[in-house]
Amino acid sequence: MDWDEAKVSDVVNGKGGANLVEIAALLGACRVKADERAHLLAMHSETAVVGWWQQHGVCSPVELRTVVENLAVAETLTCWHTHAVPLFLQTADNMREALRASATSPADELEDRVQAGLAMQRLPRRGTTCTYFIHELALQLQVGGAEVQAGQLLHLMFMANRPNVEIRILPVARGAHAGLAGPFTLLTFSKYEPLVWVGAENSTLLAESRDAVSGYEAVVRALAAESLDEAESKELLLRLHDVTKP
Repeated sequence: MDWDEAKVSDVVNGKGGANLVEIAALLGACRVKADERAHLLAMHSETAVVGWWQQHGVCSPVELRTVVENLAVAETLTCWHTHAVPLFLQTADNMREALRASATSPADELEDRVQAGLAMQRLPRRGTTCTYFIHELALQLQVGGAEVQAGQLLHLMFMANRPNVEIRILPVARGAHAGLAGPFTLLTFSKYEPLVWVGAENSTLLAESRDAVSGYEAVVRALAAESLDEAESKELLLRLHDVTKP
C-alpha cells in the first residue's frame, strides 16, 4: 500500500485516515472475501456519524454482528428490561418459546437464533461487570409454561450468585418509573467511548453521542434508586420460583 505505519494503525483500529478508494485497495491487498469486503465498504460512509441506526427489513438477522463485536470487548454491561428476561440471562427454553411467539422471526431459523442468542451470552468476558435491572412484571410473565418459567427463575438465582453479576428487580408496587421508555443495554469500554444498544423488532440503534449516553446513564441511576437491592431481589426470585414451580 506504500502507507506510513501510523496510517495503517489508524485505519485498522477504526480511527479513519483513508478514503473509500484506499480502503477498497487495502481490502484487495489483504485478499478479503467478497461478502466481508462489501460489508466493510458499506460501513465506510457511516464512519463520521455519531451513533448508528441499522434497519434490517422484516426482522433482525440471526447474528447482530456489530453488537457482537462490541459485547466482546465491553468492560461493563448494564441492561434494563421492562417485559422480558434480558437476553443475557435467558435459558435456552425461555429463548425458544419467546422466538416461537414472535410474528416476524422465521420458524426455520428458530434453532439458529437460539444458538446465536446463547453465543451472545458467552461474549462478555469473565471480568466484565454485568448489572441487570428487571421489572417484576417480566418475571411474572409465564413464557412456555410453568416448567420453563420455574427453570428460568432458578437460572436467575444461579446467575445472581456470580461475582461479576448483579440482578436488581424493580417491583410492580413502585408504579411509574424512569424506565418506562423501554429496554436498553449500556456498554462501557477501557479504550472506547460508551454506547447504548437499543434493539427493536426490525432495527438496531447504537447511540454513541455524549448527550444520548448521559440520558441513559441518568435512567440507570434512577433505576438503581428505585429497585430492590441485591439481597431483596434474590429473596423475590426465590418466592416467585416457589410459587411457579410445577
